[in-house]
Amino acid sequence: MPITAPDFSWFFTPGSTFSYEEGPTGTLAVVDGGELWLPTGRVVACDPFIGLGGGYTAPFTAEAAPGRYRVQVAMATLTEPGEEPADKPHRRVAAARLLITDRPVVSWELAVRDGQDLAELDDDGFFGYGVDAGAGSFYDASCDDSFPDCEGDVGPLWDAFEAAGHVAGVHLVDGENGHNLAAFSSGFGDGHYPTWIGRDAAGAVTCFVTDFFVVPDGQAPAMS
Repeated sequence: MPITAPDFSWFFTPGSTFSYEEGPTGTLAVVDGGELWLPTGRVVACDPFIGLGGGYTAPFTAEAAPGRYRVQVAMATLTEPGEEPADKPHRRVAAARLLITDRPVVSWELAVRDGQDLAELDDDGFFGYGVDAGAGSFYDASCDDSFPDCEGDVGPLWDAFEAAGHVAGVHLVDGENGHNLAAFSSGFGDGHYPTWIGRDAAGAVTCFVTDFFVVPDGQAPAMS
């Protein structure tokens, strides 16, 4: 059986707190990053420094209606026990959310691409995307080749991270023909991270959430 989801709505409730078995505690805040344009509603999530362009990363099978949607990150501020407030707090992006609707989420499911079968996963397995440059993103599949200047450590995507810092929130980067992408740092860095789909009582998609495993297992409440 694949991994099960916590209630990611808790991640995006300001003031939610968690703790590690040894070490710091975390407090979550929501950072709004503006609107992402989805011309087709076919959502791609990947490390944009390695997965953007050329059709390298396929979109998820679940789709949203075409439109413009808010992108947010759940930002964790980590503090050691007894630590005085710091001028530069230790912050990590715990999760990133593409918010399709404000309707309450009643169920979560792993986002999959064509050819991925949840029944094939081992215990605690999941489908996700690999991160090798400490970043994640959301964008529309039709925009995949709209960022020819965003390759490696050059171009506007790299400049956005360099200028604002790796935990500044969401970096909206403009491409050709009015297209854009939303990028953000990936928790503690490189790894393999799942994206989840929230659905409302009618089964409609409410959001896409990528979990960067900053919040320890069992700290967030499970979906009731």
